[in-house]
Amino acid sequence: MSDSFDYIIVGAGSAGCVLANRLSTNPKISVLLIEAGGKDTYPWIHIPVGYYKTMHNPKTDWCFKTEPDESINGRSINYPRGKTLGGSSSINGLLYIRGQSRDYDIWRQLGNTGWGWDDVLPYFIKSENQERGEDQFHGVGGPLSVSDIRIKLDILDEFQNAAEEVGIPKIKDFNTGDNFGCDYFQVTEKNGLRCSTAVGYLNPAKKRKNLKIVVKAHVKKINFDKKKAVGISYWHNNELITVKANKEVILSAGAIGSPHILQTSGIGNQKKLQELGINMVHHNPNVGQNLQDHLMLRPVYKVKNIKTLNKTINSFFGKMLIGMEFVFFRKGVMTMGASQLCGFAKSDDSKETPDLQFHVQPISTDKLGGASLHKFNAFTPTVANLRPTSRGEIYITSKDSRNDPKIKMNYLSTPEDRQVSAAGIRLVRKIIFKSETFKKYSPEEFRPGLEYQTDEDIINAASEHAQTIFHPVGTCKMGNDSNAVVDDTLKVHQIKNLRVVDASIMPNITSGNTNAPTIMIAEKASDMIIADQ
Repeated sequence: MSDSFDYIIVGAGSAGCVLANRLSTNPKISVLLIEAGGKDTYPWIHIPVGYYKTMHNPKTDWCFKTEPDESINGRSINYPRGKTLGGSSSINGLLYIRGQSRDYDIWRQLGNTGWGWDDVLPYFIKSENQERGEDQFHGVGGPLSVSDIRIKLDILDEFQNAAEEVGIPKIKDFNTGDNFGCDYFQVTEKNGLRCSTAVGYLNPAKKRKNLKIVVKAHVKKINFDKKKAVGISYWHNNELITVKANKEVILSAGAIGSPHILQTSGIGNQKKLQELGINMVHHNPNVGQNLQDHLMLRPVYKVKNIKTLNKTINSFFGKMLIGMEFVFFRKGVMTMGASQLCGFAKSDDSKETPDLQFHVQPISTDKLGGASLHKFNAFTPTVANLRPTSRGEIYITSKDSRNDPKIKMNYLSTPEDRQVSAAGIRLVRKIIFKSETFKKYSPEEFRPGLEYQTDEDIINAASEHAQTIFHPVGTCKMGNDSNAVVDDTLKVHQIKNLRVVDASIMPNITSGNTNAPTIMIAEKASDMIIADQ
């Protein structure tokens, strides 16, 4: 293949692998897929519970850290983003949640034609290979395998029973547009192994002669002829290589990477970029703004007379049994996603749709990633505000794209976010302490502690152990308003032959985990790109 391609896709993650598959289906179209990380050959990528080995690991993770946030007690937190084929779909918690129909209808009401729930549902269905079979909401035969979890534990069943007591019903499917209720997650797995977009989308397309994949290639910048994208330059094996795009350059580097590349390429806030010595292509101060994420508060509850996984995982014999169960049956602890039981609820009854999500884990630890589990039986019903009003930003401090951008989250920086998050902790307490179900297990709030009762005391205490759920979105906002970066066909405003296709285009964050919506965005974008040929 030559040094020119019809389409150049930057980033082989949740969106990029989808695009590479769909666009290269036509053998007359040449596609180049660029990935800064390596191949997805690290064994822990494919073992579901391996996210404990892939996050915070420079083999597979960018290993970003956020800027200190005054609103969470001045903490800086680790911020994993996938750096391998499959991107974050190769290191994430495997949880399959689409969000609420209302999320997408709001996108449409904001002026984004074709992005309502009825518009996007066919793309969710198209992407899916649903273990439960086909119906009006689900598909079979798609590249992304979606399966029921392969572990059940009494502590999780009991949490579901307790939630039902306080008015959160048991449901069977979170992905029909209405997710109010409590049930087990489904996960992106096939036969007990991870189904990343590299596995589901890229592997079947790898041998196509019109698709070239380059790994360990760090993009320097997009190249322009005035305001027309004509190609990219990237480093590979210490050599700077320039390739041309006959039709389009497509950024799929994620909510951190895509605004970073736009800024180093000369699209962003003119004053800030010129101070760094970057040649301006187009002034758009919205690039890198509108950053949204779900902050996970992590209360921990000790229990008696019922087992969690803490002691099993801390035991050598327990680890042996866990390994054998996976090797011989592809079941058990090693097939677990980041959480097992999910709940969607309202912070108060006046809410039209759920604004809280629980991720219930049958384990507890002081720190995610690398820390040992507690030696006592305990579990962690994490809770997140689904529609935060706080906004952060991604901004560069160097014209060299090899230097990480700054990530400023501003978590819990609005009164609304602090109130909703405190209400989430109160709802967890109601489930644990007001239900008949948990009385026989003598629950004790190990963290944050019942001595914290006011909203501010609860939030300040909970902030000490709060973490991201790894859902950054919104930094290249879609829209036709003055705050947008791309239009509703995902073309960058005022620039020819350049699109952004990933989670960064979301105007507002979806109400749940963001991997499935990102895959949907890429499926829809593929059709729009093909229609423009």
